[in-house]
Amino acid sequence: MRVLMTGGAGYVGSACLRHLLEKDHDVVAFDDLSEGNRGAVPEGRLIEGDIRDVDALTAALRDHGSDCLMHFAALASVPDSIREPERYWDVNVHGTMRVLDAVRAAGVPRMVFSSTAATYAFTDEQPITEATPQVPETPYGSTKLACERMIRDYAEGHGIGAAILRYFNASGADASGEHGESRGHETHLIPLILAVAAGTRDSVKIFGSDWPTRDGSCVRDYVHLADLALAHELAAAAIQPGRVEAYNVGNGEGTTVIEVLRACEKAVGHSITHEFAPRRPGDPAILVASPEKLSRELGWSPSYPHIDDIVATAWRWHQAHPHGYASTAAASD
Repeated sequence: MRVLMTGGAGYVGSACLRHLLEKDHDVVAFDDLSEGNRGAVPEGRLIEGDIRDVDALTAALRDHGSDCLMHFAALASVPDSIREPERYWDVNVHGTMRVLDAVRAAGVPRMVFSSTAATYAFTDEQPITEATPQVPETPYGSTKLACERMIRDYAEGHGIGAAILRYFNASGADASGEHGESRGHETHLIPLILAVAAGTRDSVKIFGSDWPTRDGSCVRDYVHLADLALAHELAAAAIQPGRVEAYNVGNGEGTTVIEVLRACEKAVGHSITHEFAPRRPGDPAILVASPEKLSRELGWSPSYPHIDDIVATAWRWHQAHPHGYASTAAASD
């Protein structure tokens, strides 16, 4: 495949880019580097640009000869979306419309969309399947669901084939330890915990100690980057013209926040300073995926099904790069 990835310098996007390059696909990233990292993309594989610039994106697709677009670019913090919903609707929804317009203009026949478990209703019925009602509780989830519906409309009206991947909690780092999770404003649990272990953060907060779970902390489904990347490759290869298929991408196992903390402590070999804080708006007690459709239809299975193994890859990255890609840049200066 010849693939262009919006947001291809980001955490998940760059992992998928590197995976596809290893499988001999021709892949480039299109990223404004507002959240992504130049160092996460191999040299010569990055085009700088904003997804809302439809002319620039169309030109990039044509110049590359892309036959598939993978759309990762988005704002993706639930708490931030509650504080700034207007930014999320602008970048996520308006941006996705511009992406679809570029796909049409360049004649790209298929796309893969990075969606989220946040589109689903909060429900006691677990695990979540693709048939679970989509009734998002946050602006972030609402914008992603709006994008899904827009993609379906464009697919029906213009013959574009698409796959929608609803991630649960993307986590881990490359097995090599060379690439991992690095943001200017980090919000994800595992890197926040490991930043404390690496000495770049004083403490980590656990939001809520009275959830109706086995230890009082939230339950989430953590899926490794390598397994997400494989899901993207398989989904892209299976796309049919004018059809849209949605797939959950998760391990199918729930892990509590406290269990993640214990896994991190096991990886680093000592206790990690933490504190409990009130529940956050927009957080459900439990989110666990059923990846059965992805496994049945595309033959996907996770190579990192256990939280200890996921955390171990993340810790190798944090040990080598305590300040993220800034550490890499400093070491090469």
